[in-house]
Amino acid sequence: MPEQPKRVTLTIDGKAVTVPEGTTVLQACEQAGSPVPFYCYHPGLSIAGNCRICVVELTNSPKLQIACNTQVAEGMAVLTTSDKTLQGRKEVLEFLLINHPLDCPVCDQAGECWLQDYYMEHGLYDPKFNEQKVKKPKAIPVGPTVMLDAERCILCSRCVRFTDEITKTGEFGIFNRGDHSEVGLHPGKTLENNYAGNVVDICPVGALTDRDFRFKCRVWYLASADSVCPGCSRGCNIQIHSNREREWRPHIAKGQRVMRLKPRYNPEVNQWWMCDVGRYGYRFIDEERLERVRFRDNGSSRDAGWDEALAMIAEALTRARAEQRLGRVGAILSSHLTNEDLYAAKRFFGELGVTHVAFQRPKLGESDGFLLQADRSPNARGAQALKIAEGAEPILERAAKGQVDVLFVFTQDLVDLFGPRASEALAKVKLVIFIGTNWNPTAKLAHIALPSAVYAEKDGTFTNLNGRVQRLHAALAPWVDARPEWQILAALASRLALEPPGVDAHTVFAELAAREPAFRDLSYEMLADQGAQLAA
Repeated sequence: MPEQPKRVTLTIDGKAVTVPEGTTVLQACEQAGSPVPFYCYHPGLSIAGNCRICVVELTNSPKLQIACNTQVAEGMAVLTTSDKTLQGRKEVLEFLLINHPLDCPVCDQAGECWLQDYYMEHGLYDPKFNEQKVKKPKAIPVGPTVMLDAERCILCSRCVRFTDEITKTGEFGIFNRGDHSEVGLHPGKTLENNYAGNVVDICPVGALTDRDFRFKCRVWYLASADSVCPGCSRGCNIQIHSNREREWRPHIAKGQRVMRLKPRYNPEVNQWWMCDVGRYGYRFIDEERLERVRFRDNGSSRDAGWDEALAMIAEALTRARAEQRLGRVGAILSSHLTNEDLYAAKRFFGELGVTHVAFQRPKLGESDGFLLQADRSPNARGAQALKIAEGAEPILERAAKGQVDVLFVFTQDLVDLFGPRASEALAKVKLVIFIGTNWNPTAKLAHIALPSAVYAEKDGTFTNLNGRVQRLHAALAPWVDARPEWQILAALASRLALEPPGVDAHTVFAELAAREPAFRDLSYEMLADQGAQLAA
């Protein structure tokens, strides 16, 4: 048994608190429900102790002390709301704002700025400074994704410590002295690492802003939903920030609904961070989408309704079943499907008697040895846990030999993955049904293209590379006529007199957990915000 850390008891605002030895006063105050304000402190970075707004009164000390860099001691008494403490915070805040510009009306950070929040809580002072403010560089691109406004910077050094300690790329530094000190890039450096966007997340003020989000939307018009990044097999926890004001859509980003993605803390997966590949990979959600059912025949195409499409597909499958030709039916699933979608597909094709079913991963990308994985699949591990075969090549080979009459293709662009031989194989299939989110060459070759919902439009789960099952929450309504894949398969099952897997994602997952050993005992309630491990 490892030795347990020694425990220390102190009082915070009259409440007794017991914490492990080595805990800082700031951390103890948070545990006691008496949080103190801070700028420079971040739980994922080293302690700098240079913003000074976390000052508290210790009854055995004549001066105020910073809570972030003071460790607890037995019998210590801490006061976080005494007159002396509150006056100290007010003076620190006034000092930090001496040279700060009055940019709030045009600053992207407005609405989520700690300077604004703490001023309303701890400031409200009569300013004594009436000298000329120091001018510093404004709106300077420091890299492809980040803009610097040095006048707004309060020198918390979070960005410096992030690039020194987390990415270890060392782009940022603090230069000059006194009130002329300013954050900036080291000579010859550009902020182009895979995690550059995180410096915007951790900047407590408007000094570092996201060039992609800049002037796009005020934060108080954003709705937020917890989800999981689909960019690779890591499964970073994220928040999807979407434009909830429908009347704004014609004027903001050409009708774009998703405004930005932000990392969400999960100590088991991504801690506080996410890579830029995932952060800026959201644009496909609102671009080149399949909007309606599309039929293609003899070189021409037309829009159609769901009833017509489902009836045609059900008729083809009924004929294959009656003629005992289900061996000439195939399905290529995708590692971008949720566990619920994959389970519904496995159940549907299994009950129908289709044996040629496999899932396909996308092309490999680059891995950076931190969060970003070469496997760009958000749910390959989920498909494996459901014991679905991997690889589309055997099915394509059968199609190329004329041995496939009906082929379902989910999401993946087989032409991009396999080149001309995929086009040649699909040309020999009598009925190609594409079920996916965006137009691609495979969708254009399909006889029937069915629009499905992207991850941001549906509830469900992904399983990451380490076997952690994590929740997706719908941030948006499905695009035009799009539906979740499990729902499409449920509608087909009803037409073929098969039992549908459930009435919503929750009931589909409940059945999945009851029937699939790897997901044994899991539930949406158990997964909560942080996810849970597979049983095997």
